[in-house]
Amino acid sequence: QVQLVESGGGWVQPGGSLRLSCVSPENIFRTSTMGWYRQAPGKARELVARVTTGAIVYYVDSVKGRFRISRDAAANSVLLQMSNLKIADAGDYYCNTVPPLMTKARAVWGQGTQVIVSS
Repeated sequence: QVQLVESGGGWVQPGGSLRLSCVSPENIFRTSTMGWYRQAPGKARELVARVTTGAIVYYVDSVKGRFRISRDAAANSVLLQMSNLKIADAGDYYCNTVPPLMTKARAVWGQGTQVIVSS
């Protein structure tokens, strides 16, 4: 079974920073556009940033200028540097391919990492 392992979440005050990391299997990392998704309480999961194998990046408007996604080929990992965090950024963060990995017609997700933004 494919394993995507996210880490780096935690509690931070508004305006603070966090760095998320996700390790994926090498064969997937090297051939796929990778993304970070966010699921806020009571809301649908949304893609907030993605990076292609050629390092072309995309960000949803709400995080532009504050989040930075990158790939670490040596570690088969995708990083999300989050700065100037807002309360609206809180939620569970997941990494996955874009579009998400599928098995038996269902999307495959890791356990995610929780980001709490509050004062």
